[in-house]
Amino acid sequence: MEHIKRAFDAGALQYDAQRTFIIPRMEEFYQAAVWTAAGWDGECPEILDIGAGTGLLAARLVTRYPSAPLTLIDFSETMLEKARERFSDRKNVRYIVSDYSRADLGGTYDLICSALSIHHLANEDKEHLYNRIFNALNPGGIFVNADQVMGESPRIQKRFIEYWDDYVRNGPLSPGEAAEIRMRRDTLDRNEHLGTQLDWLRESGFSDVDVIYKNRMFVVFTGRREQGKRR
Repeated sequence: MEHIKRAFDAGALQYDAQRTFIIPRMEEFYQAAVWTAAGWDGECPEILDIGAGTGLLAARLVTRYPSAPLTLIDFSETMLEKARERFSDRKNVRYIVSDYSRADLGGTYDLICSALSIHHLANEDKEHLYNRIFNALNPGGIFVNADQVMGESPRIQKRFIEYWDDYVRNGPLSPGEAAEIRMRRDTLDRNEHLGTQLDWLRESGFSDVDVIYKNRMFVVFTGRREQGKRR
């Protein structure tokens, strides 16, 4: 994870400004995650944002749950510094600088969410993390992952990449910035098939496993820990 940490430390200042030009239909994507999280039965959940970065997802979650305590965990201290600036007027935010693929998640939660982070992990670490997320959820808790996945066939994967490249190339980024985005994708991303990850959630004990949103490789999927269910 150290090479990923270095990459995100270096890109922290430009991260927020570039997101709209990198992620097709970004607001639709993030709002689908918020809509999914709103399925939790209550008004003040304990929320954990895994791979929180600068707090883009967490900022949208608190529009739905304005009083909710937040825990933001990320391996990049530089990214979390930007999140501290974003939430400087909030008192109930906790920040954890840690490699979440290995470290303790810091407690139990009603909502555990992540956006554009877990796909950086090796597959065995993804699967292990889903187990740990299930165990960190309170009964009735919900997990929401807004992330990238691999196409289910080489042909579809090729078309996914072409779609993404066209979007970035036709945006306002300079040719150098667009090339850097492609380089980071090719060297840092470790996407896995969506179907495989849904199976991992079910094997971890999750119920209500479903896909809420999909735009080519950008997906929002979810699972819930039933009341009284143990793994």
